[in-house]
Amino acid sequence: MSDRSLRGMRLGAQSMETESGVEPAPRQRVEYRCEDGEQVFVTFAAEAEIPAVWVSKSGKEALLVNGERPVDPNAKPVRTHWDMLLERRSVEELEQILEDRLTKLRERRGERRTA
Repeated sequence: MSDRSLRGMRLGAQSMETESGVEPAPRQRVEYRCEDGEQVFVTFAAEAEIPAVWVSKSGKEALLVNGERPVDPNAKPVRTHWDMLLERRSVEELEQILEDRLTKLRERRGERRTA
């Protein structure tokens, strides 16, 4: 039985093909930088679309060097106090309220001067 046993190798552990004459795919090395200055280098295929943001091994978000900052489509525009005020009142109403308040303020100041 031992004279008929086959010698083999582990399946899937090694390839039977050699790498001679094989040209690797063209690649490009891209640099990302975190806010704290940490540099991250990632290698992509030459025809790959480069993402604007990459998460580093430390878990920090890194932005593409010389790239545009990505726009978050879910981000809401900042609403200021003035914007919220204009939702409740018109400019004409606000001007009238301002005039009323200034009149009252001037009357109070006039009363204090005479006293």
